[in-house]
Amino acid sequence: MSSYLECSARQRVQALFDANSFHEWLPPAQRLSSPHLAQLGVPSSFDDGVAIGHALLEGQAVYVAAQEGEFMGGGVGEVHGAKLVGLLRRALIDRPAGVVLLLESGGVRLHEANAGLIAVSEVMRALLDTRNVGVPVIALVGGQNGCFGGMGIVARCTNHLIMSDVGRLAMSGPEVIEASHGVEEYDSKDRALVWQTSGGKHRWLTADCDDLVSDTVAAFRAAAIQGLKNPARGPVTLEELEQEHQLLTQRAALLPVEQWDHTDNQAQTLWQALGLEQSDHVGQMDAAAVKALRRQEALS
Repeated sequence: MSSYLECSARQRVQALFDANSFHEWLPPAQRLSSPHLAQLGVPSSFDDGVAIGHALLEGQAVYVAAQEGEFMGGGVGEVHGAKLVGLLRRALIDRPAGVVLLLESGGVRLHEANAGLIAVSEVMRALLDTRNVGVPVIALVGGQNGCFGGMGIVARCTNHLIMSDVGRLAMSGPEVIEASHGVEEYDSKDRALVWQTSGGKHRWLTADCDDLVSDTVAAFRAAAIQGLKNPARGPVTLEELEQEHQLLTQRAALLPVEQWDHTDNQAQTLWQALGLEQSDHVGQMDAAAVKALRRQEALS
């Protein structure tokens, strides 16, 4: 398969990394499944929806995690989160060339709400610890379910975030926003609205991801290799956090809250305020054309 979107987690792993180099830790044969789902009468998976292990990426040893969106939307539960944390903590000891996360998740698994929330917080801590010892963490987002909730935050904690033009990234998913604020506020079935507010093109134009690629496994592989060689961020520093806060303050000033209700297309208005040309044609452009629109000086 050439489409990253259409691949399963293990198909992505096999296609992205060097041939026959992936070795899985805690594979399905070991039957490490959630202890909570069976009690609720919910089907479980013998890998709890995530494959972890090590592989080679252009000859470089990397640790790998790939979430399976077909199992509970890639939702994070106790075991799922523990596997991610274990992978990152092992990276702290072994110091591989990097950690590559293939993220596809709706966030915390509601069936294991408290355990899932704790697991996501532990993933964030382990990820930041890994960054701070100089091991880059690269995230890839391009699956059918997008990357939302706690895993959306995890993605933004990485050294380098790569998205496809059909990928989606946000804190709250479209259905969650609609359920909490009503369809008048956010129609989750409005595909144009969804992609304008959480899609890969939007995230690239607002500098919320570090690379934008087309929906092919080959494009993700090439971007991951480059991201491993030259990640956008290094260890977390106070200076970096202050710069991020300054950027967010500037971003908020571009489109004050009182103007939102008087704006027909809020995403397009924001793109225009950022100085992006041809913003009204973004939806029809491919990934390469959208990448060319972004002006670094307008976003820094």
